[in-house]
Amino acid sequence: MSRGAFAGRRAGSNEQTPQAAVERPGLAARQIAAKLLGAVLETGTSADGLTDPAHGQPGFRALEPRDQALVKAILLSALRFHGSIAAMLDACLDRPLPAKAAALRHLLHVGATQILHLGVPDSAAVDLAVESANADPRNRRYAGMVNAVLRRLSRERDALVTRYGDARLDCPAWFYERLVAAYGNDAAARIAAAHRLPPPLDLTVKRDPALWAERLGGRLLPTGSVRLPGNGGPVTELEGFAEGEWWVQDAAAALPARLFGDLDGKRAADLCAAPGGKTAQLALAGAEVTAVEISVSRLRRLRANLERLGLTAQLVQGDLSTLRAPALFDALLLDAPCSSTGTLRRHPDVAFTKSPAEIEKLAAVQARLLADAAKLAAPGGRLIFSNCSLDPLEGEAVADAFLAEHRHFALDPVSPDEVTGLAEAVSPTGMLRTTPAMLDLGDPALSGLDGFFAARFRRIA
Repeated sequence: MSRGAFAGRRAGSNEQTPQAAVERPGLAARQIAAKLLGAVLETGTSADGLTDPAHGQPGFRALEPRDQALVKAILLSALRFHGSIAAMLDACLDRPLPAKAAALRHLLHVGATQILHLGVPDSAAVDLAVESANADPRNRRYAGMVNAVLRRLSRERDALVTRYGDARLDCPAWFYERLVAAYGNDAAARIAAAHRLPPPLDLTVKRDPALWAERLGGRLLPTGSVRLPGNGGPVTELEGFAEGEWWVQDAAAALPARLFGDLDGKRAADLCAAPGGKTAQLALAGAEVTAVEISVSRLRRLRANLERLGLTAQLVQGDLSTLRAPALFDALLLDAPCSSTGTLRRHPDVAFTKSPAEIEKLAAVQARLLADAAKLAAPGGRLIFSNCSLDPLEGEAVADAFLAEHRHFALDPVSPDEVTGLAEAVSPTGMLRTTPAMLDLGDPALSGLDGFFAARFRRIA
């Protein structure tokens, strides 16, 4: 790139006026993708919230469904590979971008993501990035630089991908340091590599999972879930969805409810219940289920999911700390709010929207909720504490502190034969800890599962 690129000469199709550029097909989607990327990185807004069909960012909601799908693909890939993309862009610059050029960097990331990871023709990715620069008064004078940098990225793609192939680049430093501290260097590197792969789609099936694996062209996992490739189109269009034969639930998320054993006729409670996957598991197992959820909107979603599945539970809207049940429960499941760092493979924004301080705050919330849940357990009853964090501060540390403070509870160790195919996920003390690097099925795209923690306690009679 020439040093004159920063002078702002107009390149490619940038002789169009900004108004004309806005009307170009596909341009609005790229502009919205850059705006949403900025919202995640600069303000910590969740990608799910920004792309919610009903309540998401207004510009996103105004797009046609096809363009919404493109925006999601760009956003998730830009976040999943953020560190390596940034390194490659820097390598294509003669000098660093201006300090206050965040919008320009997001624009470049969107263009680079399409070139490197989405299979968009290079010419289209470059031209639309130039158009995006021309349409934004903040970036118009950099249109020539955008053209030069992305064309160089396209030409040198293979060498750059090799040079910046280390998956550690795509883990924010704070997060990778915590992975190493918890799991060691080798396991941390494997987890980081897994996070670079789009996730498969896991289903929990009401009846005959082997049959549904065959019908849907999937694979029956040793844990009992059915796994499909993650790029099979809208879930709602798959056979069996409308009939309520299954629901989407990561294989790791399906494990805690299965650790209760026989629930037929027993009183069970799902204490942070929405969206309802675990509630459905408890109901399907024959329990009399009470589902507690503090959020009114999430409780509505839970009700709708149960109706589709043809399953029933008593739904209670309220705070767990003030819950007064008419009788104690034989089985209590507390899948507590957490940092969700175990779900980075499907939610790569989490690494940018969470922080060590928030992990500490959430661990304190979990400890309080677990203490509240303990008050509802019948003598001899089981209490399972779980969450989808990879951080021991939100898992083992909370469980150990609970046992130290609640002498009328004992750890009820999980045995490896209760989680077929995941013996390595059971700790020597009998707690369950999965990571995205586990469950090797021979194909990296179909292997792995969410990071999840579960500890099972029994109230001493």
